[in-house]
Amino acid sequence: MQCLIYITIILTYMTSHIIFDFNKKTNIENWIIVDDVVMGGKSSGTFKLSAEGHGVFEGAISLENNGGFSSVRYRFEKTLIRESTKIILKIRGDGKKYQFRIKSNSDDYYSYISPFSTTGEWQEIQILLKDMYPSFRGRKLDQPNFSNDYIEEIAFLIGNNSQEEFKFLIDKIELK
Repeated sequence: MQCLIYITIILTYMTSHIIFDFNKKTNIENWIIVDDVVMGGKSSGTFKLSAEGHGVFEGAISLENNGGFSSVRYRFEKTLIRESTKIILKIRGDGKKYQFRIKSNSDDYYSYISPFSTTGEWQEIQILLKDMYPSFRGRKLDQPNFSNDYIEEIAFLIGNNSQEEFKFLIDKIELK
């Protein structure tokens, strides 16, 4: 029985890949804010590391000048995900809706997205890769859902068509 438990632990570890695990010494310089100011809007987001060692994405959404979104993205070396079926987010939101986004090629004009709601408490959100759909500027594209073997960019976005402040904490992002 004990041997079976060790094998299960080893297999779980082998099939898991950490995309990002925040801690007090995490380097966050490759996390980039992209707000609606790129299109003339006035929303503003920031990204920092909390004293506890979590990524903190916060700011204010403005609907002025047809604005209405803020995002934070992280680009990394192209990562093989062929054996993975889902992404697990350990996050704490503020009760608002957000989107998790991925790109298999960072130069693609569109992202694959999965909307999710937050509760104000720490949550583990599981997103099936095959359920992530392609979207560009808020419109779902007439293309198949995600089925690629690689990713090289992840992002979080808030854009709920309302003027609001937001605060979102990230602990870990993992492939399984």
